[in-house]
Amino acid sequence: MMHLLTLCLAIVLDRLIGDPPKLWSRVPHPVVLFGAAISFLEKHLNNARFTPEGRRLNGVLSILGLLLLAVLVGAVLSAFFDAFGVVGMAFEAVVAAVFIAQKSLGDHVQAVARGLKLDGIDGGRQAVSMIVGRDPKTLDGPAVCRAAIESLSENFADGVVAPVFWYAIAGLPGLLAYKMLNTADSMIGHKNERYIDFGWASARLDDLANWPAARISAVLIALAAWLRLGWAAGRLSLSAALRDHGLHRSPNSGWPEAAMAGALDLQLAGPRIYGGVRVSEPMMHAAGRGDADYRDITRGVKVFYAACDILLAASLFVLLLATV
Repeated sequence: MMHLLTLCLAIVLDRLIGDPPKLWSRVPHPVVLFGAAISFLEKHLNNARFTPEGRRLNGVLSILGLLLLAVLVGAVLSAFFDAFGVVGMAFEAVVAAVFIAQKSLGDHVQAVARGLKLDGIDGGRQAVSMIVGRDPKTLDGPAVCRAAIESLSENFADGVVAPVFWYAIAGLPGLLAYKMLNTADSMIGHKNERYIDFGWASARLDDLANWPAARISAVLIALAAWLRLGWAAGRLSLSAALRDHGLHRSPNSGWPEAAMAGALDLQLAGPRIYGGVRVSEPMMHAAGRGDADYRDITRGVKVFYAACDILLAASLFVLLLATV
């Protein structure tokens, strides 16, 4: 029961406070430390001295070692907080909240809508460049909007739902291990010449770790669309997720993105450019509108926050059941 109460408190704290810029400008965010450890291993174990097979083995051993370290740190922190009762529970909730990204994600995506509204395409491109990897110079107005909404949807799954899920399952050890894995995937899980071997294990394990959250997030988005935009939007959201999730190159990202496409009745994904390389994919919810604008981003953020509210309500419901 205390575990679930801590989780609910962490969700509320993140929603209200998020990631204070003044704090993280003075001390390194834990994810930055995760990234430094990953970079150190990659620098020394992913170079021409090793064969492709050797680099793959090094990548497997590296991510397993990092995950073990994350689990151990989480276990030590959890035991430490447990020793201080209710006060320790509050501190653990603060630590857990650091790894959930409701407010920061919503703020960054809403900044794209604000940039488009106030400064036109240049403002939108500048804001969206902070949250997506594609070249902003290749994006027109509707493409900027689609990129922001796609990022919102995908990161809802792996930045909000997955951390909550893994904390609920395994406490701080599970949460820290998930964030370590997700950070590794974002840094070295790319299918290019440099990372195809060394990052193979990180990418595969991240796909596995995000499997539950991706599907849960699609359901949450559909429910949120129903609450915010009406029954028809909710039904369209769920049907788009079930029909079009497989059109995405990721085995997981297609679920929340297709759900959001249906909720907003927009075409999402499709051809786009990353690092000068064109990625050709079909549009999800191809029957939807293609002329997205900043108002669609705002609607998407409203659906996102409603989905976060449903996630909190579900956590409170489970907590209530645990007290009976």
